[in-house]
Amino acid sequence: HRIAGIALICAICTGIVMLGRTSPEVPFLSVPWNGEQAFHDLLRNQGRPTKERSDLVFVGIDQQSRQPDALDEEEIVSERALQLMSERPFPWSREVWALLLDKLFAAGARVVVFDLIFNPPNEGDPAFAAALERYRDRVVLGSNFDQSTNNQHVVPNSTLIPQPQARDARVGYVNFWSDVTDGVVREIRFTVTDRQLAGQPPFPGEWMYESLGARALAKFGHTEVPRDLQARPFRFGPPDAYAPINLYEIFLPRYWEQNFQNGAVFRDKLVMIGASAQIMQDFVATPLGPNTPGPAVHLHAIAAALENEFLAYTPVLLGYTLLGAAGLLAWGIVALIRRPLVALSLLLGVTLAYLAAARLLFDFRGFFLLTVPVLSAFLVSGLLSLGFEYWLERLEKLRTRRTLERYVSKNLVKEILENPDSFYSSLRGVRLPVTVLFSDLVGFTTMTESADPEKLVKQLNEYLSRMTAAVFQNHGTLDKFIGDAVMAVWGNVSSRGVAEDAKSAARAAATMRRELQALNEQWVKDGIAPFSFGLGINHGEAVAANIGSQEKADPTVIGDAVNLASRLEGLTRTYGVDILLGPTTAELIRDAFHLRTVAYVQVKGKTRPVETFTLIGARGDEIDPEWLRWLETYEEAIVKFRAREFSEAKILLSRFLEFYPEDGLAKSYLQRTLEYEKEPPDANWTAAEVFTKK
Repeated sequence: HRIAGIALICAICTGIVMLGRTSPEVPFLSVPWNGEQAFHDLLRNQGRPTKERSDLVFVGIDQQSRQPDALDEEEIVSERALQLMSERPFPWSREVWALLLDKLFAAGARVVVFDLIFNPPNEGDPAFAAALERYRDRVVLGSNFDQSTNNQHVVPNSTLIPQPQARDARVGYVNFWSDVTDGVVREIRFTVTDRQLAGQPPFPGEWMYESLGARALAKFGHTEVPRDLQARPFRFGPPDAYAPINLYEIFLPRYWEQNFQNGAVFRDKLVMIGASAQIMQDFVATPLGPNTPGPAVHLHAIAAALENEFLAYTPVLLGYTLLGAAGLLAWGIVALIRRPLVALSLLLGVTLAYLAAARLLFDFRGFFLLTVPVLSAFLVSGLLSLGFEYWLERLEKLRTRRTLERYVSKNLVKEILENPDSFYSSLRGVRLPVTVLFSDLVGFTTMTESADPEKLVKQLNEYLSRMTAAVFQNHGTLDKFIGDAVMAVWGNVSSRGVAEDAKSAARAAATMRRELQALNEQWVKDGIAPFSFGLGINHGEAVAANIGSQEKADPTVIGDAVNLASRLEGLTRTYGVDILLGPTTAELIRDAFHLRTVAYVQVKGKTRPVETFTLIGARGDEIDPEWLRWLETYEEAIVKFRAREFSEAKILLSRFLEFYPEDGLAKSYLQRTLEYEKEPPDANWTAAEVFTKK
């Protein structure tokens, strides 16, 4: 009777949740299905995003661009485009867009896309039309299906694009069709037909309109654009991806040179031009928020297509199967597990496991596993069944206890009734943001071959004691000694915040540098050979766990961030510095420390290069101000070097070396600059140095 009662409860709960899908007009029944959509949006926000692509750029028409008269009058007079923008309110003479196309394509842009509708004739149309013809294979304009006028197709005027505009490869519709239930855009249609616009199924072979994104992707060289007339749910990028560049800044020489590196920012990029000012009201509700700029949504969809980050929903049949399985599993747990706390733990455990599976499937397969209705059926069935079971248990518990106490002791009865678990779980892992420090003595292996073993061990112990103290003083965890090497971690055992952890690691490195200097001074006085070390610091996500066997396991961190810290330590020999920092560490500590750019490197085992820096000292330390001033010249030279302005870089480096002639980094860059000045590198050169060995 107990099992039958539990089964009946589970069946009823599962049936109610199933009924909610076919009865959306009943609020109570439809809650799980409405919650499913909210859960999908949560996954889109908190799950793995489509990576932000550096080859996609958003140029926004902001309020300052709409009112450039607020700029300096001399700046406006010096630029034709700014003059045109200040002469009349937006929309300006379309000569502005012709000038913009010339400037962007001269800078090396691959494709320029306008999320704008150039329908009414306007001043400057002939100049813009000439530019559109000049760059016809590299430019896309927007059209629009106006839903307020029965989907009338609003296209660029015939002066700009000859009729029929919709069939021109330079024209694509800008529309996103939002969800009818809440007005949120979650999907993209790359193609649509007239019948679909009228709410009817398409005919086979019916001519298709192509979207702005589809046209842009084709001109960008991506041929695998879905043209199956289906709405495609896609994975958005990070919420802060594709922040707009203000349009007017492109026409200001000082911004063009400083902010955009004379156009290098746009080289080989797809540039999306559209509204970013609130007054233009080109904002779309998306899972990222209620006011996502329309051009940014296009870039998110284009990035998803380039990365093949389309999503899939659970098929209806599979969804109902999961609902039935949820009720059956809840019945099995409650009916077969005789201990309520264990059953409740299992219910919660299965729930968490299912949520984890939903997250993993979303992150790694782009699949929305039906979750809220399934877990609703599972938990409601399980909890109600537990309540029923608990009520029955309460009726039997006293009788059972009294019966058993007639034959065995009370303590044993208690043990039999409660039957507590005694599982011990080890070797569990967790992902954490950590800062990792590796230090290693330079040439120590060679030193061991000739040094007195006893004296060397004493010297090494003295050195390691000082280094360990520096780690502990700055709230770090000593992970291990690897011979003469030291590995320390911040953020695995306790964290004071990622920025403070990174700064603590940097302070520890600076302390280790000072301690080694003091030790060396004393050792030299005592006639002992000094030590020198290389030290690498990197911040990132790592797995913190007990690693080992059942007999012996050690707490440590593993992962790509740890490997990079080790590689950075090894590169200190290559660049002649004692401390080398990874890019994330540098960003976290830059406000508190003086840093110096070292190189753009691709270490062994990595597919992408990273920026590296060396630590000068804390901003409160006594550092030669003359050195810091000349360091600005060095940093400017590095910027010129990477921008391929080798002549200017040579001048700056030579000036720096006049005052610091023994600086190894500057001499190395000057040598490479002279070589590249004579024989410039190819177009694919990124200034990165690739290392194939550890």
